Amino acid sequence: MAAPKTYSPLSPLAVYNLVSAAGWGYILLCVISKYPLMGQPLFYESTKDIVTLVQCGAIMEIVNSLLGIVRSPIVTTVAQVLSRLLIVVGIFQWLPETPACSSFAYITLLSAWSITEVVRYLFYFFTLAFKSGPPYVLILLRYNLFWVLYPTGVASELTLVYSSLAVAELRYSVYAKWGLIFAMLTYLPGLPMLFMHMVSQRAKVMKGLRAERAKKE
Repeated sequence: MAAPKTYSPLSPLAVYNLVSAAGWGYILLCVISKYPLMGQPLFYESTKDIVTLVQCGAIMEIVNSLLGIVRSPIVTTVAQVLSRLLIVVGIFQWLPETPACSSFAYITLLSAWSITEVVRYLFYFFTLAFKSGPPYVLILLRYNLFWVLYPTGVASELTLVYSSLAVAELRYSVYAKWGLIFAMLTYLPGLPMLFMHMVSQRAKVMKGLRAERAKKE
């Protein structure tokens, strides 16, 4: 999460980002090393709880944004975290038998999420811990990978939610089903808002990088 410059690798916020990067790095490692050996649905059953735990750690981002500890926009922060919690708590924990969870959609979801978060949290850690800031390659990854990973993640999320509709109605009630449909509809305004926020941020960062390189030449 973005924050004022502190330049301390041992500050609570820096440690939080490093631990979060490690958590998502472990999940990415599981996708790469365990999934080919285990396959579905065993891979989903063995990883859904750790994914839920790691993702729930992002609740701190909402708290820090509300308290003004970080500069992250509260609206985009809440929208992004809640959409993730809908998946890990609402589906993985409350509707674990959702068919798509045992499909390849679960793999694309974890891949998009874990790569995005490893890069994002490391970016913030280097910003907090080193006066020189994040390495150039990390900046490029942070502001370019979203072109592919964001649509992939959203498509995977919607696939899981849609697949859970019948399960929600059968296990709980028709109101649970319509609640999930409403959640899916919130993606209509939320998707362009979050995506354009990243596009805007990318434009600023890339412009700054080009200006710095021009000065050095």
